[in-house]
Amino acid sequence: MQLIEFIPNLKPRAVGAHKGDFGRVCIVAGSIGMSGAAALAGRSALRGGAGLVRVAVPKSVLPIVASIEPSFTTIALAEDDAGRISAKATSAILDAAGDNDAMAFGPGVGVSAELRAVLERLLGQEGLRLVIDADGLNNLAGLGDWPDKVKAKVILTPHPGEMKRLWAGVLREAMPEERREQAVQLAQRTKTVVVLKGAGTVVSDGEKVYINKTGNPGMATAGSGDVLTGVVTALLGQRMGVARDELGGAGEHGQDARATGLSEFDAAVLGVYIHGLAGDIAAERMGQVGMIATDIADALGEAWGRGDPA
Repeated sequence: MQLIEFIPNLKPRAVGAHKGDFGRVCIVAGSIGMSGAAALAGRSALRGGAGLVRVAVPKSVLPIVASIEPSFTTIALAEDDAGRISAKATSAILDAAGDNDAMAFGPGVGVSAELRAVLERLLGQEGLRLVIDADGLNNLAGLGDWPDKVKAKVILTPHPGEMKRLWAGVLREAMPEERREQAVQLAQRTKTVVVLKGAGTVVSDGEKVYINKTGNPGMATAGSGDVLTGVVTALLGQRMGVARDELGGAGEHGQDARATGLSEFDAAVLGVYIHGLAGDIAAERMGQVGMIATDIADALGEAWGRGDPA
């Protein structure tokens, strides 16, 4: 197992660049009572550097989400009687998957059989770069045999409770006590990148491991995970990633990384680092006790401005 300590980064933006160079991403999120999760993830994707962000939400909450942030666009989705995304929205979501460079699924969507059916279709999309978080993970835990169906390139971002549910849904054995082993083994068994959130967030693709050193207890607040989802999704959509050989690392990505942006593992590592750094900046401004998720999102710009994390 290779322990990674350096942080990937993004290339400087070219003078003649346009928003398409920095990625088009779609966040599938929200339900009645959970419009804030969708808006937070969308705003954070913008602050994470995405050139164009679309937030796909149940049609009844779209006016609320759109009013929170004017810089992203919205997609109205069919909903069930409880105000959750319904299976009738599948075609629209798959169309969005094809139109964007990366997608996130889960913040505030709730749990239902119809949502599980939508998620199953997304997992089967060849080459889709997909972040699954929050209720997306809870729906995933209910699918059971989902690792056998994955064609997408998936990043999972569980907190410890979600990790337990994912583990129980896929593996018929006791979960290791050590967080690093939990992340590594789940990544290996599911062929995904796992971001196990918490103090010292662990990122693993089953071969490499990164332990994050930024962040603070003030980030244990509702919506903080939605901010991380937006940032990681934005980085997945970037086409301006720096290859490991340019950073003095393993050089495994070579020219392909420079052409296509960050790998799933590198996007997760950089996203976790910047998210934690933004939390540290927010704590400097607000203190840990009074910090809320929007403080973290608002500090992302300064986190990027503090220089090359490598």
